Amino acid sequence: MVNELRDLMRDAVASPPHDHGDPAGLVAAGRRRVRVRRTVAVAATSLAAGAIALSSVAWLDPSAPDPAAAGVPHADGPTISLSGARPAVVGTDYRELATYTNEDLESDNGEYFDGVTDDGLVLLREGATVTRHRERFALLDPATGEKEWLPDRPGAGQQSWALELGEDRLVLMRLVNDDGMAVRPEVDVLDRTSSTWRSVRWPTLPAQDDFPTVRIGPDGRVWATVLTRPGRVPDGGWPVGPDGEADDADAEGSVGSLWSMSITDPGDVRDEGLQVGDFGFDGDRLVWTDSSNGAAGDVHVRDLSTGEETSFDPRLGARCNLLGLDVAGGRIAMTQYCGTYDGGVRDDRVQVVTTEGEQVVTVQASGVDGGDLVAGGDYLTLTAYDRATGGTYLYDFEDGRLLRLGEGISSWSVATGPTPGDQLLWTTPAGRKVATFGRSGATAHLGEIIR
Repeated sequence: MVNELRDLMRDAVASPPHDHGDPAGLVAAGRRRVRVRRTVAVAATSLAAGAIALSSVAWLDPSAPDPAAAGVPHADGPTISLSGARPAVVGTDYRELATYTNEDLESDNGEYFDGVTDDGLVLLREGATVTRHRERFALLDPATGEKEWLPDRPGAGQQSWALELGEDRLVLMRLVNDDGMAVRPEVDVLDRTSSTWRSVRWPTLPAQDDFPTVRIGPDGRVWATVLTRPGRVPDGGWPVGPDGEADDADAEGSVGSLWSMSITDPGDVRDEGLQVGDFGFDGDRLVWTDSSNGAAGDVHVRDLSTGEETSFDPRLGARCNLLGLDVAGGRIAMTQYCGTYDGGVRDDRVQVVTTEGEQVVTVQASGVDGGDLVAGGDYLTLTAYDRATGGTYLYDFEDGRLLRLGEGISSWSVATGPTPGDQLLWTTPAGRKVATFGRSGATAHLGEIIR
């Protein structure tokens, strides 16, 4: 499946997926078979911005599947399903701060929430269309609806991801072709005081034929992975699962070297001397796994101030592939695919452990995905793609509440990116019915958790 994904990338360079601000999600998306981005007509050599379509969503039987009856093994530690979730109530569980509905993303591009600044303004992206060839950005005040349109970004026309949305600057990352399919990350930085953009590219950072994980570190530098050992398809190819599709559970993971770069000096590029799978930051602590998009191995935690380092086994399942990692507030959320069982029931998990290795909770359900920590790590958001349970969920670690923010999953992702404080973004379906389970549009939501 990874080879098929790479073939798709080569055939359609203009269509990279966009996954929760992290281009490394492309490979994970190929394994999950749920995300392909919609584009408008662009030059074949550009990485074009556009709406995000979630294609091949594995809608299953209308009734929620029974994992035990399908033979799905129980996750280690405290485990919950989605069946105990209750509908979230506006005004009781959260405040609705802003919404925007795109009625028809089938025929045209739309407007998207790409994150929220530290001072509470929505980064609004107006996508390019056939008649409007350049996307543009605005800072939207959710309280008044007023928009401050920003000057054209240097990388306009290329897909971008928000890395940092501060009071003083905005940092958007994009991938630039180096040679053929090889790419390097580049950032566009907006000085909000002068309202001017500048671009930073690091020519000595090794280019790669893969999508890196890129994050801003606590030192203000940009940290990125450079692939050194790709995951390998076993001899004879992947086995076929009960659903008739290739099943790459228990895959060999990918490993990359970890680099950091100055956001002001293109010549300041540093190999950090670590081999990592996925990684993230929790304050001054660096957290990483041995590999990603396969067996994760151990989790490592290093205090960047003192150099003190600890490691532990997160006790993922025997066949679990690590597809995503998020870190905040002393907690680590790991999104996993662990195989497909009788009746096409998937063993999907979002497992949360502490940075000391203690099991917190695992949400285990067919089609569950995208575990992200919000509100400083006090809450977990996740998405479910199964027909019976489809929607966005919010889990409160303190009291064990599982809330369903909206029923149904949109075919389009129109609200992603960093948010400050207790705010969070999610998407719900909108527009006319266009397929058995799909709709033509989507609504972007910005809410604030009521504690």
